Amino acid sequence: MTEATDSSPLEARGMVELIADLRRRLAAGETTITLRVPDPDHSRGCYAGERYQRNGEVYVHRPLQVWLDLAERLDLRLRTPRPLGDGSMELRLEPLAEDPGWRREGPQTERYGRDSPFQRISKLEEPHLVADVADALDRLAPPDDARVLGLGINRGDEFKLLCQLRPALAERGSFVGIDHSASALELARGRFSAAKATFIEADLDDLPTLEIGRFDLILAFGTLQSPGVGDRALLRHLVRDRLRPQGGLLIAMPNCRYVDGEQIYGARMRNFRRPDLSLLLKDSAFYRRYLNQHRHQVFVTGKYDLLLTAIPRT
Repeated sequence: MTEATDSSPLEARGMVELIADLRRRLAAGETTITLRVPDPDHSRGCYAGERYQRNGEVYVHRPLQVWLDLAERLDLRLRTPRPLGDGSMELRLEPLAEDPGWRREGPQTERYGRDSPFQRISKLEEPHLVADVADALDRLAPPDDARVLGLGINRGDEFKLLCQLRPALAERGSFVGIDHSASALELARGRFSAAKATFIEADLDDLPTLEIGRFDLILAFGTLQSPGVGDRALLRHLVRDRLRPQGGLLIAMPNCRYVDGEQIYGARMRNFRRPDLSLLLKDSAFYRRYLNQHRHQVFVTGKYDLLLTAIPRT
């Protein structure tokens, strides 16, 4: 391992110069970059880049979030900062391991199955998503005895989140989950009572042939953008044939990727060096327009997952 310590004062550097310097050092092969920076606890209330005085010296304030964002943007891990006791702190940045992706041998239906790397990820531990879904449920206000449909439900994290946020729904509601992964559905069945939740192994293209009725709430988290899914036709079917008159939809579109234990903003597209939001914005614009045309009020929120909440107009 090579390690270098930055001994020059970062207070004199702007973000453009700082990013360029970090990139240069990474290109030179440094595996750990150590920075000594002002501790933002001593300049609370300042904005990023704002200058302040302490003990007769002038410093530049950068909140911890700036350093987290910088590390994320450069595909680095920010280790836990170490206060140094003199008004500064030590930051250590290290490159994330190469992303192996989610490709694995075996059938396509098991790409996100029981033994896939995907099972290491818990959406229930992502604060943005949990808080955004809580806000969305406040808007949707599903009845306590709601029928809920989950598309691409995998091991049932979305149902678990709803039950935690709405205990009355957990007691009185009923759930139907659909996924093409048999092993993931085994995990889901182990988490829910058969009296409350039914899990069906099927492709989403077969949804129109399933006799499952209509629902008060439909969830599609990271599903409509899946390869091979005809999202336009699926959305039309959901609105036309699966929603009850006062039913709503909650659609989450992934805007992140997972690398070496870290959640990184921006879903990377094939053959693109950096994430591109074009398709995400195109899809969300279509969904919003279509749902507006079919008497739904639509809210678009979120960060690492773009969350589209569709509420029927009364």
